[in-house]
Amino acid sequence: MCLAIPIQIEDLRAGEQATGAQLGVHVQFSTAVIDNPQIGDYVLVHAGIAIEKLDEAEALETLAVWADIQGEG
Repeated sequence: MCLAIPIQIEDLRAGEQATGAQLGVHVQFSTAVIDNPQIGDYVLVHAGIAIEKLDEAEALETLAVWADIQGEG
């Protein structure tokens, strides 16, 4: 099973790439399939590709669930 995790874009790079932290680990991912990515946007990343933008409330709620699962909540 593969999961898509919300990531907040921290840096935009050349070649439709971005970086952000995924559950505490910094990762690079593609932004090729989303419109107008901006630093600070929350995106849903699956298999190294940002597949959709999320509003902040939805992203934070999902990340809170992940924290609870990991015993950090």
